[in-house]
Amino acid sequence: MKKGKADCSIFQPIYLSSIANKFAICMGIKMKEYKGIIFDLDGVICFTDHFHYLAWKKIADKLGVYFDEVINNRLRGVSRMESLEIVLENYDKPLTEEEKVKLAEEKNDYYKELLKDMTTADLSEEVKETLVKLREKGLKLSIGSSSKNTKFILERIGLSDFFDAISDGNNITKSKPDPEVFLKAAEYLNLKPEECLVVEDAFAGVDGAIAGDFDCAALGDAARYEKATYKLNGFDDLLTVC
Repeated sequence: MKKGKADCSIFQPIYLSSIANKFAICMGIKMKEYKGIIFDLDGVICFTDHFHYLAWKKIADKLGVYFDEVINNRLRGVSRMESLEIVLENYDKPLTEEEKVKLAEEKNDYYKELLKDMTTADLSEEVKETLVKLREKGLKLSIGSSSKNTKFILERIGLSDFFDAISDGNNITKSKPDPEVFLKAAEYLNLKPEECLVVEDAFAGVDGAIAGDFDCAALGDAARYEKATYKLNGFDDLLTVC
């Protein structure tokens, strides 16, 4: 590399929604100093989508309803009861609220049985090392997930005591895209939304973050979403943003 010329190639995996932000990160200039990061769980810290798919598929098969991976992707980032409504879209028999709750609980029982197979091996080295480095930078870290199984999953992958706060499906009344889960996480960290960065992999999660006045770094499918503040290719790209 010639002296005085910035080599931006290492930043190519990061696609930012703003040209100014992209240039600033390329030059090593931070546009904003964050004090905290709020992570979605499923699809960001670890991957449980396939477990969700298998559990919902079992319910769908029981009802005789068609269900595939495409439909399963629509369930990402939304609550269990809202997910059930999507699964039931092609079910032509009326169900009482009590019957729906029973089906949702049955799905969760299947799901939790599958989660028991998770171990610390389900936490990637990339995620583990990045979390440690973010902690070393002095950032406060929280989970912001709609899942009611958050603490159980964190325990299985060896992160039960790692985060400063947990905001999940057990302490919210509205699921994403409502920003409640992120607002509570920021509150638990004693930070304002503008001081936090949300990390999401679902469109509904990005919408929730933006609705709550948070900046949002998007991974996976959500990295195609124009509303995201930062569009990342990998989890460790956070070290460039933060």
